[in-house]
Order: sequence, then C-alpha cells, then structure tokens
Amino acid sequence: MECNSCTVAAIKFEIKLEGETNLSALQIVIDHLERREIEVSVKGNKLQMDEKGAREFLDFCRDLLDMDQVTFRINQESWQPLEGMSRVFATEWIDEVIKNERLTCHYQPIVDADEKIFAYEMLARFQNEDGSMIYPNEIFPAAKTRGRLYALDRVCRMTAVRYAAVLKGENAFINFIPTSIYSPEFCLRSTIALSEQLGVNPKSLVFEVVETEKVDDLDHLKRILAYYKEKGFDYALDDVGEGYSTIEMLADLKPQYMKLDMQFVQDVATDTAKQKIAENFLKKALEVGSVPLAEGIETRQDFDWLKQRGYQLFQGYYFGKPAASPVYEKKIEA
Repeated sequence: MECNSCTVAAIKFEIKLEGETNLSALQIVIDHLERREIEVSVKGNKLQMDEKGAREFLDFCRDLLDMDQVTFRINQESWQPLEGMSRVFATEWIDEVIKNERLTCHYQPIVDADEKIFAYEMLARFQNEDGSMIYPNEIFPAAKTRGRLYALDRVCRMTAVRYAAVLKGENAFINFIPTSIYSPEFCLRSTIALSEQLGVNPKSLVFEVVETEKVDDLDHLKRILAYYKEKGFDYALDDVGEGYSTIEMLADLKPQYMKLDMQFVQDVATDTAKQKIAENFLKKALEVGSVPLAEGIETRQDFDWLKQRGYQLFQGYYFGKPAASPVYEKKIEA
C-alpha cells in the first residue's frame, strides 16, 4: 500500500451534475472535452478528469449549466459547490513549496522550573521561490483547499526530524495534524525510518497533537498515539484548555505532556478566571500522570505564578523566540 496522499500527485477532479438543465447538457460537455483532447471518465452523472480538464470544464460551462446544481470533489474528499474550484486552482503554488521542500525549522526553547533548556519546539517556516516568507495562516488553509494537508504535514514532520538531529540531547517537540494521518502504519513509516537513519533517540522526540480541542475522531487519535508509543516516542496534547474536560478521556490517551493553551497563560498572575482554569488543568495533568507545560509566557510575573502552583515546563517569548538555531542560554535582561 502506498501513501499517495503524502505525495504531490496530480489532482483528480470528480464533478457531479444534477438537475434537468445540467443532465440534458451532459453530452455537450463530454463532447467538448473530448474535442479538446481531454481524457474524461463518465459514470452516470459524474465526470472525472485531471486539473487541465477541470479548468476547461469550468471555463466552458459557466454559461451553459445551472452552476448551483454542480458540485465537485478532489481526491475522494467531500463534495463542495463548484464555486470552490477556482480556489483549488489558485492554490497551485503550494505544490511547488511541498515538492521542493521550501521550508526550514526554527527552534523555540522549552524550559524547566530552573529556566534550563529541556526541549525545543520545532516550528516550520516556509519560503516562496524568491525567499520571502509564507506565513502559516496562508499555507495551511491553502493546503486544506487543495487537498495537500497529508503531504504538507509529512514534509513538516520529516524536516523537523532532520533539524532535531543536531540537538545536544534535548528533546524536540514536533507538531502533527491528526486528520492528516489516515493510517499511522503507512503515513508515519517514513518519519520513523528517517529518525532511525539519523540515529535520533526515539525518546528525544515528542509528537505534539495540533489543536487537540478540535479532534473529533478520538479513536483515530488513539490509534496514532498508540503507534507512536509502540515505536518508542512520547507525545503531547497541545492547546488544552476549558474543553477536553473529562479525566476519563485524558487518562485514556495517556499523554506524556499536556500544554495549557496560551490564552489561559497570558496575564494568569492577575486574572482570577484564568487562574481557576490553570489550576484545574494542573490538577488534571497530575491526575493522569502528564507533565504540565504552560505555553505563551511573556512575563516574569506569569512564570512565577505558574511555577509556584506546580507547573513543570514553560515556553514563550520570555524564554526565547523561535530562532534559526538552538539558543542554549536565556538572554539576560537589562
């Protein structure tokens, strides 16, 4: 079995025509595409073609069909209105970013209660062909629109493992998107193989679930985490806050680390509502045997408050911003 979604293969468009107007024009559409030497597969009221064909279809059919009764999908994903097809075309640039691996990793320190480096979170940084930065809020929505989340998540994980190999024994936290992994045995094997090839100790890699609160399929997430555990890796739940509230659920996942969402960390020293959430989170983490980690710390005041309550690990601009190389000492503030 090949993990085709983890590569930047040609997109297959499936287009579904409904309604009397559209069905009566179906043969006209097919004839036009064939005259343009576009290979099209026809199954009832559905057409399947490559991206070149989809562009031609959209251009030819704007005035011919009732566009409100035409839907499409790519790579067997969910059906969506035809108006979304233009957005898929417009995000073609992401294919080159992924194929040419135009990304690096920056290191953001995670420290213990004595402010000594415990680990680094590996944060992907993407570039256009001219070297200018592509921001995460651009690249991940584009990947989702174009059906490239699998491929993007894979190249991010592989790059992070390469960058983790240069660390001096510190742990590396590596993000992954659970919905981008449909089968851990196949989607993650290249990541596992690379870590073995580079001689990276599995216990030094912590795979971090991105947007834990938005995970819908808990059983799927458990299968992924079980696979990581089987291979000797640790894992963390990111962005945990007021949701994800049942101890039973957290105990079932058995995360080695739980990260308190930064929205409950910043100003926690003076905000009583955030203090209550931070204290409840700490209690949960300790009950399920997880290491509590507070992220997004920007002031000494917040750090001291969390440290005094019993938090064990800390991350944020106060200790260091993401940098192109590991920084082993916190800058002394004047």
